[in-house]
Parts: sequence; structure tokens; C-alpha cells
Amino acid sequence: MQGPSKMIRASASSMSPAVYGLEGWADLPEGLLHSIIPLLSSFLELHAFAGTCRSWRAAFASYPSKSTFCTLLPPLLILPHIKVCAANLPSRSDDGHELRTCQLICGRGRNCLIVDVFTGAKVLPPQLPFGDNTCFYSGMLTAPVASPNSHLLLCASSKQGGQCFLLDWLIGSDSWSKLRLDDSRIEQIVEFNGEFITMDYYYKLYNLSLAPQLGLQKIATVWWDGNDECCPYLRPWIVVCGDMLLMVDHCITLSLAGAPVEYKAYRLNMSTVPAAWVEVKKLENYSLFIGCDVRSPVFSCASFGRWSGRSNCLYYGYYDPPLVLHGLGDDADAVWNPDNDDYPEFKRNWYCQLQVFWVYPSMLYR
Repeated sequence: MQGPSKMIRASASSMSPAVYGLEGWADLPEGLLHSIIPLLSSFLELHAFAGTCRSWRAAFASYPSKSTFCTLLPPLLILPHIKVCAANLPSRSDDGHELRTCQLICGRGRNCLIVDVFTGAKVLPPQLPFGDNTCFYSGMLTAPVASPNSHLLLCASSKQGGQCFLLDWLIGSDSWSKLRLDDSRIEQIVEFNGEFITMDYYYKLYNLSLAPQLGLQKIATVWWDGNDECCPYLRPWIVVCGDMLLMVDHCITLSLAGAPVEYKAYRLNMSTVPAAWVEVKKLENYSLFIGCDVRSPVFSCASFGRWSGRSNCLYYGYYDPPLVLHGLGDDADAVWNPDNDDYPEFKRNWYCQLQVFWVYPSMLYR
């Protein structure tokens, strides 16, 4: 392969004066590098691009549409302390190296820590407003740490008293705001259409407001079976998928020939009062990504051929095998691999140790 200087000399007559005479790849103009970035088709290529040299890294940092990759590429599967090489992972390292590029919210005792594993940066919030050890249930950052007006939201309780609180820390401030939760705890917080929506232990939804003070406003909903009180499924979870807020869960099929479980997705129709959950027969070009811990984030991604994934599927991160693929709705039997173990039919639980989870690199949010 020709070196960059030879390539430039060979084509100097067809290049603009601004490019003529460049000495190497590091001197390529920012505009040209920005035109290359949207052609990259995996996180391995994105990391390779950003890690080539200082000027390429600066060009990637200044690229204005980095966050669009979160809708075009699947998230990375993180297996703590395990090296894996699996042929059907949509974002994998062919040499088996671990992919550890994420931003984590860690908690222990009265302390929590935000860690950007990609850069090594750490942010230490003030101690939590409890007198003893703390149980952590859920959390999220409303924006990248370096963004103005970024908040860290946590649902936590004192191990001694057991009372749950929703906590809010404005990044850089010296104290927490807290909201007492009377009879439940927050299990998920998602951002949908510019608003924050939470789901509690009883699968009720609330609008979350940060100003003028921390607050929750219940969203009246009707389940897909017409009931407004009891959830008809086992343990549902919510995920933002394109312009839809979905609730997804599974039921046991007891099938001997096909998939042992069936997953269905329902979108929240907020044009009615109360809002209603309506079944989505097929997710078309979208797929979902989920881990086994209740606190692990849930993602959706469009499957437009940029990566080799399947649409209308659920990618369930596990240990052995590291990935179990489920079809949604009527695609359950067609997608199910009969060689899979029937045990990981997908059940989100609470674990003491860090479990397999999906994540997008923090480099896309800066």
C-alpha cells in the first residue's frame, strides 16, 4: 500500500491547493475527516479512527452528530472480568479483548461515583443524605457530566430505615435534593420526547420534573387487557424505541417444539385519557438490547444493514452463551435456536455482583 505522502504526490493535480503538500495522514483537513466519520460501520472502526492520532481524535470530538451513531449501531456488550469471542455478537472484538468503554454509576455505603471508563475520568458527588449504608435501585445521568445543567438521579434507601427516596444532584453542586417515595421505589428512568419518565416497582408511570423542585406526576394508564390496576404480564420493563415508548415483557409458552417464552411489545398511546398500552405486532427495523439485572440500561437500535443484526428481535446479554437471541411476537419460534438452554428465558433480577450489560461508549455523548 502506498504511503500517504506518495498518494498525495501522485494525485496532486486533482487536489485543491489547501490539500496539496500534506505530509501524512495526521495533516488531513478536518472537513475531509468529518466526511469519513459517517461512513464508519462499527464501534471498532470509530475507536480506531479516534485513536489514530491527536488530529483525528480532535476531528472526531468536533464532529457535530456523534450521538446519531446510537441509533445506527448496536450497543456494546460488557461481560465483567471475562474475555469472550463469539461469532454472533453484533459488536465484537475478533481477538477476544474486552470492550470496556462506558460510563458507570457505582454506589457503596453512603458514597456513589461516576466513572468514565473510556477516559478514566471520575466524578465524586457529595455523600448521600442518609445516616448509614444505602441500597441503590436505579439511576441515570440526564446529560453528559461536562454538559451544563447535568443532573444525577438516583433511587436509593437507607438499609436501616428502608424508606426510599428519589435523589437529585446537580453536577458540581454541594448537596442533594430528595423526594420521599411513599409506597414504592423507582426501577427505571428514561428520557422520552424531551421529558423524563419513571416506572416504579408496581409498573406505574410518572412524569419526573427537576424544576422548580423535584417532583413526580402519575400518568394514568390502562393495560392492554383493559385493566387499570394489575399488570397482566410477569415483570415488564420500558424502553424508548424511535418515536415510541414501549413496555416489553414475556410469558412462558411451555412449548416443546419452539421458543419456551414469548415476548410482546406495547406502545404507550398518550393521545387518549387515560393513556393506553397498545400492542405492537412488529418492530419493523428495530431490535432491543437487554441485560439480566434490573438496573442495567435497555436500548433499541435500528437495523438498516449497517450492522449484521436481525430486526424485530431481543438481544439478551448472558454469560454462557454470552448472547441469547429472541424473536418478538410472532417471530419467537422462527428466531429461537433449539440448541439454547431453556433456562435463560429472560428474567430481570437484582444481583449483588455486576452482571452482563449493554452500553454505548461515552465518546458519543461528548
